Amino acid sequence: MQPYEYQRRELIEPDWTRFPGWRDVTAAQWQSAQWQRVNCVKNVKQLRAVMGDLLDETFYADLEADQQHLATMSMLIPPQMLNTMVPDRAPDTASFLADPIRNYMLPVASDRRQDWASHPNASRDSLHEHDMWVAEGLTHRYPTKVLAELLATCPQYCGHCTRMDLVGNSTPAVSKLKLLQKPVDRYAAHMDYLKAHPGVRDVVVSGGDVANVPWKQLEAYLMGLLSVPTVRDIRLATKALMGLPQHWLQDDVVEGMHRVAVTAERRGVNLAVHTHVNHVNSLTPLVARAVRTLLEVGVRDVRNQGVLMRGVNADTADLLDLCFALQGEAGILPYYFYMCDMIPNAEHWRVPVWHAQQLQHDMMGYLPGYATPRIVCDVPFVGKRWVHMIADYDREHGISYWTKNYRTSIEAEDTEALSKQYAYYDPIDTLPQSGQDWWRKQEA
Repeated sequence: MQPYEYQRRELIEPDWTRFPGWRDVTAAQWQSAQWQRVNCVKNVKQLRAVMGDLLDETFYADLEADQQHLATMSMLIPPQMLNTMVPDRAPDTASFLADPIRNYMLPVASDRRQDWASHPNASRDSLHEHDMWVAEGLTHRYPTKVLAELLATCPQYCGHCTRMDLVGNSTPAVSKLKLLQKPVDRYAAHMDYLKAHPGVRDVVVSGGDVANVPWKQLEAYLMGLLSVPTVRDIRLATKALMGLPQHWLQDDVVEGMHRVAVTAERRGVNLAVHTHVNHVNSLTPLVARAVRTLLEVGVRDVRNQGVLMRGVNADTADLLDLCFALQGEAGILPYYFYMCDMIPNAEHWRVPVWHAQQLQHDMMGYLPGYATPRIVCDVPFVGKRWVHMIADYDREHGISYWTKNYRTSIEAEDTEALSKQYAYYDPIDTLPQSGQDWWRKQEA
């Protein structure tokens, strides 16, 4: 008996008519991107309309409490995503609360820790992406790569969003930053910077989610990137490939992606799409069809960057089930799993470094080598590091220390940037009692 036994699991589209509010929704409506967007669940009233009497009042009170006092992201869930929660039956309150996708897409107050809701070192922009803007929405953190935030909205909002300081509507707990420039001016500034910095060869086009950029604007931006001869890699970031695959199946989007892919191929540029799937239940035939369409029109790769979260996927079987379905059923390459970032009110999701190291160890040998994802820690002021790359680790106090081999755009004059160690912190509730007591004293 092996620690993990592989069994093929073919993808299914759950029956959306099990929800009272969608009893009369047709297949044509379900496959319409416009219908999906119009019928997103944005508040408790709309969730009640979908659920009917399936959930009791304690759940809605729990959800309201979170939205009013703790949530860093407003509620926005496409029907496609809601339909993958408790996919095999009409949910009741207990099964809905236990669902892994519900856990991170529709958090409730009782999910979050009462003792350490936030780590003392948590921050709104935990990766300091805004500090590293070289133009509005353009983060230059790595020597050869930039992150382009084209907009501050998504078709769906994840509770654990690392860009919670910018993305989405403000919540009672968080007043969001705003992009101030007109898109045309912001995009032009990005192109000017890339032309002036030929050492940048790789552009991650994100947001928000590029699925919310009007297609003509997005195509013009991508063609602009393709006109910069030093840009050799372009990666589009879109959770909507899973959360709203209907968008990527629209005729104008498919035709436009084909034009972009043909141009990229002619110019020798690698064009890829990165998505964000955290649990196997999110993968359905519609998602696989959207991926297949992207590959057919000439996108080189579709890759997944998931996030490790307690209550969602932080055990070996869940990760392997997801990776086998990504690679074998949906045509998506497992790429990274990030440790959840140190944002406010996220401690119940985060895992300690030693746990991530154990998961990486336990996943090895089951998947093909090229489809074995790397688990990484995105260390503030450092960037992505494989979880075994720690320089030192104080397990008692939950402090790991990391080094780096390059300067960010805000460290050009820092002579010690490459010689010092940078700290990262485990969730305090996972520490031994002595470590927890130490942190309480620091907070006193």
